[in-house]
Amino acid sequence: MSEEESTAGWDAIDEEMSRLYGDQEPMHYGSMLPFMLGGEDPLDGISVYEVDEPTPHWHFVTYGFSELYDKESDDAEESGYGFELTFRLACEEDEEEPPAWALNLLQNMARYVFKSGNIFRSGDYLDANGPICLDADTQLTALAFVEDPELPAIDTPNGRVQFVQMVGITRDELEAMQTWNTLGVLSVCLNHMPHYITDLGRASHLGIPAIAEAVQKGMQEEGSNTGVLYNDQLAWEPGKKGLFSKSPSTLTLGAKQAEIIGKLLQGRILKGKELTLFGPEIRVVFEAGEKAECEVGEEEILFTLDDATAGELSRKLLPKESVIELSALPGIAIQIVKTHIKDSEGNVVKVIG
Repeated sequence: MSEEESTAGWDAIDEEMSRLYGDQEPMHYGSMLPFMLGGEDPLDGISVYEVDEPTPHWHFVTYGFSELYDKESDDAEESGYGFELTFRLACEEDEEEPPAWALNLLQNMARYVFKSGNIFRSGDYLDANGPICLDADTQLTALAFVEDPELPAIDTPNGRVQFVQMVGITRDELEAMQTWNTLGVLSVCLNHMPHYITDLGRASHLGIPAIAEAVQKGMQEEGSNTGVLYNDQLAWEPGKKGLFSKSPSTLTLGAKQAEIIGKLLQGRILKGKELTLFGPEIRVVFEAGEKAECEVGEEEILFTLDDATAGELSRKLLPKESVIELSALPGIAIQIVKTHIKDSEGNVVKVIG
């Protein structure tokens, strides 16, 4: 960084952290080689504070999603991507430093954002397809995102910055967020997860009857806020009609997402809302209507479902290999195929279906 370059964005984050933690000097982990110069870590740094209340935990704060130095983007309202990530992790009694895996997790989130351009906002969720800490015996296999409860958005010389906190969640909690909404599920869990602190050793909060009942009530009364879902196994094969044989048009879904798609149909179609599935080459839209039918376009398949057909399909969408046929949609088959979960090196670690 040149002597003339401003650190106004960085200073604004420091000022907000000083407001919260006073004179506490955080442990700061900077990147040796900047990402723009070929380094592997997109974030310029991560500061970590040791906190005693409401329970002992580490509070991680990133530096790098927003514009830390001179203003470079054309958007005067937002600083860079418009946010920084935070993460609150329960602290073990004998821990003197925050665990390295959490720092790596935040850098991995940054790699995703920098490469894809997709950003995280309060209310988002992300399936990690495995433990968020690979070396831990934990049920937390996904992440939810919410406004940091103690860090409101700030206005910096480079634009607005929000502090979005990652929260480790279990698979069934993720499904509850998909079939209702992220913030609704987090809010009913808050009494058992103060400040949304991630605890690798905890069990699912849906095992608590009051929380399970609140989630079920929310889904039934409000439906699902998940209107779009990506499925990398989504495919469409037009039917064939020959003189001696014929085959139905076939919609292919991966087993991993089959069941959640079924639940989303209940939370969307039965509430009069659309559900859109995106795949590598095709888009499939489910909408509510008085009569079940299928309309095939070049890039989009449109299913109109009445309540009875939506309910039937929802019940039949299970995470196992199968072929589903619906009486109201003759000539259409829905094929569920196995999903192979792979690790970062491409090795299959789990097969669903």
